[in-house]
Order: sequence, then structure tokens, then C-alpha cells
Amino acid sequence: MFYSAMKLSVGSTLKLAFRPWVEGLENVPAEGPAILASNHLSFSDSFFLPAVLDRKVTFIAKAEYFTSPGVKGKLTAAFFKGVGQLPVDRSGARGAGEAAIKSGLEVLERGELFGIYPEGTRSPDGRLYRGKPGGLARVALRSGAPVIPVAMIDTEKIQPPGKVVPKLMRPGIRIGTPLDFSRYQGMDNDRFIQRAVTDEVMYAILKLSGQEYVDMYATAAKRQIAEAAKAAKIAEAAKGEGAAKGEGAAEKRTGQDEAGGNKAA
Repeated sequence: MFYSAMKLSVGSTLKLAFRPWVEGLENVPAEGPAILASNHLSFSDSFFLPAVLDRKVTFIAKAEYFTSPGVKGKLTAAFFKGVGQLPVDRSGARGAGEAAIKSGLEVLERGELFGIYPEGTRSPDGRLYRGKPGGLARVALRSGAPVIPVAMIDTEKIQPPGKVVPKLMRPGIRIGTPLDFSRYQGMDNDRFIQRAVTDEVMYAILKLSGQEYVDMYATAAKRQIAEAAKAAKIAEAAKGEGAAKGEGAAEKRTGQDEAGGNKAA
């Protein structure tokens, strides 16, 4: 009931304001379990995709969205629950992975749609990064549900980092044909099979999105970007300090010259 109300209010507002275009809606089954595996460009991805679907789709979200204190925290938690998001504690990598798998299987066992981002986090620069093996592959192989590749287009341009007011523009959503991995049934714990399944899904997303592909994890890319920014900040501070010292030395020399001139006079 709450999801329907939120979809009617939030979903209708998003569609009216941003007018997202969609291709491949016919690839989402009218009933039965299925996994929607999407690239991840923006926080808004989890809202635009459900907005254009007739069926409920459930994503997992970090537990912090559901446990923040105060009135704002309670409203945020209610909102995320209302739009079909499930909390997952990401404090431990292994624990988080198991929790995500368990949540996904429960959603699929109910015959519903489960949404997942194989990259594990938002892309830091709009490129498509290597999919993380384990979560997607294990849910797909244990459930037997088809995996439907999805490409979000231009959602990162609507509200770039640091921008408070979103830009009114049309994002796109391309939905590919379902992928069947029944040939790997019973092999969900084989890490080579996990990688093969994940790579096949990522290649399908790549073809749909047209993004540049980077053969590394997005989390590693974010660390590199953060370290580079930190190094640049330190270098800039050192440069400023060096300039200040240079100015101080110049002033000192000028003072000494003036003092010497006064003595000579």
C-alpha cells in the first residue's frame, strides 16, 4: 500500500518533471521473479527505474539511511522503505554480501523484481567499472531467476556532486533481453563461474549504455581519486607555504638592505 502511494506521488512527479525515455519495457516479465542488473551513475537511479515500471522493484540500500536519529532520520527511513529499499549493514564486507544475497533471494522467492548494481557503488566519473562477483551471480544461480541488464543514461548529469538543485533534463533507461544462467545451476560457489556470470551481465550493460569500460572496481577508482585529490591539496598547501616563506625571506632581505643603507648614510 505504502509503495503504491509513494510510486504514485514520487514516480508520477519524476515522470512529469524529467520525462525519462525508456526502451525495452517489454523485456520485463509481467509476473514472476527477475533480477534487474543496472549500471549505477546517480543516487536517483533507484527512483527513475521503479518509476517507469508497472511492477514493484526492490533494491538494497546502506543501513545508515534507515538508522539516522531524529525526525529527519525517521522520515528518511520511511521514505526509503516506501520506495522499496531494504537496509543492509555494510560495516563488514563479507557480512554485507551475505545480507544482500539473503535479501535478494527473499524478494525473488516472493515472485518479485530484485534490483542490484553489480559495480557495487556509483561510478565516480560516468564510466562503467568491473562488476563485483559474488552478489549478483550467487543470487541469480541460487534463485534461477533471469537477469535483465539495464542501462541508466545521463542520470549523473541531473544532479552532479556539489549541486543542490537538480537539472531538468531527460534521462534514459534501456532494458535488455533477459539472460539465462541455468547452465550453471548448482555452481554458485565456484568463483570462476561467478566471474563468468558477472562479466556476461556487465558486457550486456556495456552494449546498452555505450559507456567507456574500465577493468577495475569502482571502489578502487574512488580511492585513487580521493588519494590524488589529497596529494594535490598537500602539494598546493606546500606551494603556498613555500611562496609565503619566499615572501618572508624577500621582506627580510629588503629590511636588511634598508638598515644597511641607513647605516651607510
